[in-house]
Amino acid sequence: MPWLDSYADGVPREFEVPPGTLSDLITESAARYADHVALEFFGRETRYAELADHIARAAEGLRRLGVRRGDRVALVLPNCPQHVIAFYAILRIGAIVVEHNPLYTPRELRHQFEDHRARVAIAWDKTVPTLQDFPSDLALDAIVSVDMTRAFPLRMRALLKLPIERARTSRAELTIEVQGTTPWEALLDGPGIPAEIAGPAPEDIALIQYTSGTTGSPKGAALSHRNLVANAAQARAWVPAVPRGSASVHAVLPLFHAYGLTLCLTFAMSMGARLVLFPKPDPDLVLPVFRKRPPTFLPAVPPLYDRLRKAAEEKGVSLAGIEIAISGAMPLQSAVVEPWEALTGGYLVEGYGLSECSPVLMANPVAPNRRIGTVGLPLPGTELRVVDPDEPTRDVEPGTPGELVVRGPQVFTGYWNKPEATAEVFTDGWFRTGDIVTVDDDGFVTISDRIKELVITGGFNVAPSEVEDTLRAYDGIEDVAIVGIPDARDGEHVVAAVVLAPGAQIDTEALRAWAKRQLAAYKVPRRVHVVEELPKSMIGKVLRRKVRDQLIEIEGGTAQKEAHA
Repeated sequence: MPWLDSYADGVPREFEVPPGTLSDLITESAARYADHVALEFFGRETRYAELADHIARAAEGLRRLGVRRGDRVALVLPNCPQHVIAFYAILRIGAIVVEHNPLYTPRELRHQFEDHRARVAIAWDKTVPTLQDFPSDLALDAIVSVDMTRAFPLRMRALLKLPIERARTSRAELTIEVQGTTPWEALLDGPGIPAEIAGPAPEDIALIQYTSGTTGSPKGAALSHRNLVANAAQARAWVPAVPRGSASVHAVLPLFHAYGLTLCLTFAMSMGARLVLFPKPDPDLVLPVFRKRPPTFLPAVPPLYDRLRKAAEEKGVSLAGIEIAISGAMPLQSAVVEPWEALTGGYLVEGYGLSECSPVLMANPVAPNRRIGTVGLPLPGTELRVVDPDEPTRDVEPGTPGELVVRGPQVFTGYWNKPEATAEVFTDGWFRTGDIVTVDDDGFVTISDRIKELVITGGFNVAPSEVEDTLRAYDGIEDVAIVGIPDARDGEHVVAAVVLAPGAQIDTEALRAWAKRQLAAYKVPRRVHVVEELPKSMIGKVLRRKVRDQLIEIEGGTAQKEAHA
């Protein structure tokens, strides 16, 4: 394990998983940091003692709705205090959290509910009509509706009620009135859960996190309390300079995403940190808070760092004091790192992970020896090998590209109700990441390719086959291939190559508009190219890499023509 010698000072070479569960984690922080601010939302603060009380009341409220140990409870929420409370309340009674993107289309949400079969959901009120429109076989026993504006400071709530157009527009964007649900406030209107009600065990499933697989069918990675407790502890070990009880972590990443969930919901709470919540990563929302109190620790993705830096320069907002920024989900370039570090005086380093791994597996040292262009070193307690993708029991020669396989306490044990898919990603107890990497003599890992054909755009995974299946339903399209085209800002753009049926014509912008009604916005192709045919293998499989190369050539030629026009 050559990477151990490359660890920063203070990072332990050996690692033991702390005992207990995520419920214990929040209980311990509430006991140690009772009067410290736990959550901040548009300036309104919630202290740890108050947070623990809300969690206990919400847990008992869920029990009144019939939720019991092992039940799945769906969360369909943006970043807000109610999200944090609901997450830990579900866990307190031994139930399982299932996270969902609240901006998913009805079709996408229905697919996931068909898989996990939760009977209770806690949802942003704007998503409630979608859940109420589910077919009868998916009808929920209870929906808890959340008006996140109820967590705003009183002054902001009063402004939203003003009889002026701007206030009405803002309120319409944030909340709607719904019928036939249990209001969030009613869930908390009662005593806390009795102490004699047993909580979860470390090996119990805590979370089902959906991830797009190579087949394009989203699978639920079932993560245990032990997996998530371990990953939070590994993150703490990696940044020993971040102080407990006084750090400030800004949640600009969505909490429903594996990356934001671990570094904000579990790592930050285990540190007794102030977690500053933003419902969306808008520089106009984030920078005023930076001006007041810069974050100690800021997890984000490269495009967001770039947007924040540029907006800060335009508005004259200092970024000095942001000590540690951890970037993930897509490659981090020196063109982003160097100006950020010049303005902040802190570090911006890249990490790497997968939903199946809670998700963080590696990170660059927060130290001068970090290496831009690599995803860093395995976290304490994490082991890796580089193997032949066609013979995954055989290690390749040192320094040779091969498939990354890993094991560690943060690695899941399987997909929800999918034993065959689980078996496919494990070989002799090692998890196959599907990424082709090289490891240098000092243990730094560089990703060179993906066996998986996922498109990673803006930090989100897009399964090509899911988008392809959707577009094939559009009149006039005979065949389609979805690929990722490199983009300096977003990592990749989703781009479509379509073959038309004989005699058919399509308006590509009309196609995109139609796709936006079927798919989350980040999955919709940025560009659509009509081609005569798609390259295929001898057995008829579309060769996406060849499609990608062709589209890069087409777009490069288009760009050159425009430049000379």
